[in-house]
Amino acid sequence: MAIRPPIPALFALLAGLAACLPSWAAQGEPKPDARAVSTPDYSAAERLIFMDEHLSAEHPPATLKYSFRKSGSLEPSFEDSVSISLGQRPDGTCCTASGSFLSGEHRLALPEIDDARSNPVILYFLEHDVRDMQRLTKGQQAHFRKRIRMAVYNGAEVRATTFRYRGKSISGQEVSIAPYLDDPSRQRFASLARKHYVFMMSDAVPGRVYGIRSRIDNADASSPPLMVEEMYIDGAEVVTASAPGAR
Repeated sequence: MAIRPPIPALFALLAGLAACLPSWAAQGEPKPDARAVSTPDYSAAERLIFMDEHLSAEHPPATLKYSFRKSGSLEPSFEDSVSISLGQRPDGTCCTASGSFLSGEHRLALPEIDDARSNPVILYFLEHDVRDMQRLTKGQQAHFRKRIRMAVYNGAEVRATTFRYRGKSISGQEVSIAPYLDDPSRQRFASLARKHYVFMMSDAVPGRVYGIRSRIDNADASSPPLMVEEMYIDGAEVVTASAPGAR
């Protein structure tokens, strides 16, 4: 794997998350050396998910709203919501951001972000996800973050696609990863190692994040999935996934 420097845009976003979210960039991030500093090596998936300024077209005050649904045979299903409130920074630019991620016993406490450029809903979803993985497996959160970061950098599939939003067809891209299939530690949580993620991005929706889905397939392909968690922007017309990679 090539060695590359940290991602400046991601560090800018994470600076505001330090109060409650460990640094996603630091988990498993290769350290730069003299050979790599002048030639950053970023994958297309990294740019789409972590580096692009998703909020550049937003005009605060504004609120990004998402629906959230959990289903599957492993645990009880539920539906909830996620929102990201955007405000003007003191200099009048976009954006400050404060988030509300789920409610009640599922709620994830979030700090306000002073200078949000990428859409923080991505890291909020992932932080919720790794905490859930720790709860289910007794594994370390840092391990799951590292596997996701490595998969986005080195093992992601990126493809052009279309989505339905507010009655219209829009262009976008899907980024698919399966972080645990080749995980040396997968024997510790073999039943959950088939977990895969799809990040759905489009410039045609506010905040550029159309949706995120994680899915854990059952060992028996004819059985329902163990768990599916789906988050979509308000107005998305969603077809429930029935197979890996399906929307």
